[in-house]
Amino acid sequence: MDRTDKKILAALQSDGRLTVTELADRVNLSLSPCHRRLRALEASGAIRGYHALLDAGGLGLTFEALIFVSMESANRVAIDAFEEAVAAVPYVLQAQRLFGDPDYLLRVIARDQQTFQTIYDERLATLPGVRRLVSTLVMKTVVENRPLPL
Repeated sequence: MDRTDKKILAALQSDGRLTVTELADRVNLSLSPCHRRLRALEASGAIRGYHALLDAGGLGLTFEALIFVSMESANRVAIDAFEEAVAAVPYVLQAQRLFGDPDYLLRVIARDQQTFQTIYDERLATLPGVRRLVSTLVMKTVVENRPLPL
């Protein structure tokens, strides 16, 4: 990956709706080389997709919690079962496996406290292999959706 590829990625991080023509202009390339580079970046996996950035609050999703998950066992079967089950819960925006204790960190969003309690009781507390859940509420998001440093 060279400097021009990084320029392409930076431009797309700030505006994923750029046409190839607009992108070529921004990174000072002609259309064909820009298009080839863009396809190569997509094929390599550097670009995983293009998405609309939605406003959770504007959509009524105003309750956010971080949940620390400690597992009963760290064997492959338990980990696979947990990860497959947690990936099926649409309210889990992020799930990260951690070194040490706790084993996972989940970022969960809901409409309100009552909805969160239902999600917690019916979906999260019943995840396979879970020994303990500890949650904390998000007071304020300070940094979000920051572009990757290129």
